[in-house]
Amino acid sequence: MQADDVAALVPAAGSGSRLGRGPKAFVELAGRSLLAWAVDALQPFVGEVIVAVPADAVAAARRLVPDARVVSGAATRQATVALLAAASERPWVVIHDAARPFLDVDTVRAVLAALPRARALSVAMPVADSLVDARDGSTVDRGPLRAVQTPQAFERRLLLDAHAAARAAGVAATDDAALVRRLGVPVTLVAGGAHLMKVTTAGDLQLAEAYAHVLRAAQPAGAAP
Repeated sequence: MQADDVAALVPAAGSGSRLGRGPKAFVELAGRSLLAWAVDALQPFVGEVIVAVPADAVAAARRLVPDARVVSGAATRQATVALLAAASERPWVVIHDAARPFLDVDTVRAVLAALPRARALSVAMPVADSLVDARDGSTVDRGPLRAVQTPQAFERRLLLDAHAAARAAGVAATDDAALVRRLGVPVTLVAGGAHLMKVTTAGDLQLAEAYAHVLRAAQPAGAAP
């Protein structure tokens, strides 16, 4: 897979209401915005990075990530991803949430190495906690379960078809792989990990700050975290 064949899409148009610090893309972690963390992790491996932010934040985002293309997002994440996919002409896309700042080189390489043998794939991690069904208290077998993370990667035409089919049927999903599965296309799973945590609440941000401190301490002097 050649880098020029791949576009990285970063949906970051949410309001960040649960975090309470304004649009999540601009929240700082260890001195860098969450948006910059995501773009910096992806940029070396792809032909272009396209990010979507709230319409009134486009100019500010362009200053934060001058090497990425910045567009206005839509009202929902699902609609924003469809918009981002339509904005590229490259045959493959990698989607990564800006709210997951600790994307590492090994994960990016594993995702790209799985293309184009797989038309669709998602990073996911095994569920470590015991699970119960809140309706009746019964135990849920966690063995076959996986927690969905990002990046996810797709043949761009397939992704556009999946979004179009979902819009026509009035279907909403929490991740793009679920929309692709609706078309009967299998989604290959790539091993993720707890480091790909999602920053959603103030508590998540505190944990992320602690982890960023650990990463910074492990870096050679002068290196970016």
